[in-house]
Amino acid sequence: MRADCCGVRIDVHAAVSFMAIHARVLDRRRLQLLIGEADPGEVLAALDAYRNPDRGYGWGLEPDLRSAESQPAAAMHALEVLAEAAPATTSRAVELCDWLREHTLADGGLPFALPIDDPAGCAPFWVQADPRTSSLQMTAQVAVKAHLLGRHQPNVAGHPWLAMATEYCLEAIRGMDGAPQAYELLFALQFLDAVAEHVPDARVLIEQLGRYLPADGSMHVEGGATDEVLDPLDFAPHPDRPVRDLFSAEVIAADLERLARLQQPDGGWLVDFASYSPAAALEWRGYATVHAVNILQSNAR
Repeated sequence: MRADCCGVRIDVHAAVSFMAIHARVLDRRRLQLLIGEADPGEVLAALDAYRNPDRGYGWGLEPDLRSAESQPAAAMHALEVLAEAAPATTSRAVELCDWLREHTLADGGLPFALPIDDPAGCAPFWVQADPRTSSLQMTAQVAVKAHLLGRHQPNVAGHPWLAMATEYCLEAIRGMDGAPQAYELLFALQFLDAVAEHVPDARVLIEQLGRYLPADGSMHVEGGATDEVLDPLDFAPHPDRPVRDLFSAEVIAADLERLARLQQPDGGWLVDFASYSPAAALEWRGYATVHAVNILQSNAR
């Protein structure tokens, strides 16, 4: 099965085969859901393998954070999957918001990571994170997924944790002084895009942050791999959203073509950042393949 995107064909069958050979069950189910070959219950069942008794998520759900303990980064990935499964709903979502509230700091933000007992296979930036300091990058990316899920699940949209996290992010973004780091900019823009319908100055803030984007929309990640960049579709993956207005139609069309052409001969997509274990390297490729198909599918003309 092949699909056209901006004149470039992607091989969906090859992507499915790649996932069968290399990807974890969760991402195989997520891809099946995207192409109409799985139901939400199958995806949610796969997600449960990463859940802890404390209602949080761990066990390598964030591939470069392989410890079993529940972590904010894993919560982000769990909320992402829960949003993909919508309109199917589950009590797991509110339970996860309860967990997030328990680990939110006094200012309303989440730490970049909580303490890690077993650092095997964990990237240094997770192990070395200060659990006593709030991170806009982490809080924004978790809140983004919760807001997307909240469009289908009112008890998530109205959860006290999400209100706290939203206020923290808005205050931090409004107080920005100078250009943020690439990933902080990415998640701040995604956050503002997610709340644009009910935060009056969100679109103004989007325009302000958009001034930090390079003219071609591709931003090098300082401190990352040599060729690690965030591209226009990282910032604005879906059409008809406020952040998409930061990019011309020509820039988006070129980036869609770039993304489609990045499908590898084995059917999967690559990532341009470092992985910290052999397992993570393959898991990131599976995650990236789902991500690419999702973007190309949502932008199909």
